[in-house]
Amino acid sequence: MDLSVKDRELLALLGENARLPVATLAKKLSLSRTTVQARLERLEREGVIAGYGVRLSDAYASGLIRAHILITIAPKALAQVTSALDKMQTVTALHSVSGSFDLIALIAAPSISELDQVIDRIGAIDGVDRTLSSIILSTRFAR
Repeated sequence: MDLSVKDRELLALLGENARLPVATLAKKLSLSRTTVQARLERLEREGVIAGYGVRLSDAYASGLIRAHILITIAPKALAQVTSALDKMQTVTALHSVSGSFDLIALIAAPSISELDQVIDRIGAIDGVDRTLSSIILSTRFAR
């Protein structure tokens, strides 16, 4: 997709706060409100913007125990494992990766004991050969 500098600036502003009014976006971009509205509609229509979401407060997020779970799966088990992980609300993201592991699941649980249960449930999924867990101690920065 061919995005202009202003399109990228608009996406960066929305990444910081997707609830900014169009008038505020227009002012920050030095564009008219109608131009910004047209750009938003085009970016949505072209699928660059797939939706808008919620960013959790630092206060709430700091109360969650977060971890990366590296997962090795059996041959031809990707669809089955992915489907099972998708049904787990504590799995916030799932990435296919290269290397000795096949997937990395990002987990957010309210307590260590619940995180432990989630890790056990992941290990029990048919097609999961092994897991390796790393608890996130702190986030240095996030974009």
